[in-house]
Amino acid sequence: MKQAKGFFGRRKNVWTVAKNAVEKAMQYAYRGRKQKKRNFRALWIMRINAGARLHGMSYSQFMGKLKANNIELNRKVLADLAMNHPEAFAAIVNKVK
Repeated sequence: MKQAKGFFGRRKNVWTVAKNAVEKAMQYAYRGRKQKKRNFRALWIMRINAGARLHGMSYSQFMGKLKANNIELNRKVLADLAMNHPEAFAAIVNKVK
């Protein structure tokens, strides 16, 4: 019942309904933690792609050349650079061209 605190209607104070609601909420929470990782990776890829296309490269070409030049920056960092520090991102693009 403590976990059902804040639920609406019978879901907060009727044992069987609350139990089912909490179980379902736990399933959504578990699934959501996995989806969050997927969503952020997709967002990072979109941002890197947008930044790379400003410099005449596609995402796949850019990532392939990063690997070939042994530049080990992850997608999270690259997306942050593309978004907030375009001059640093441009330097990386020029390095791999």
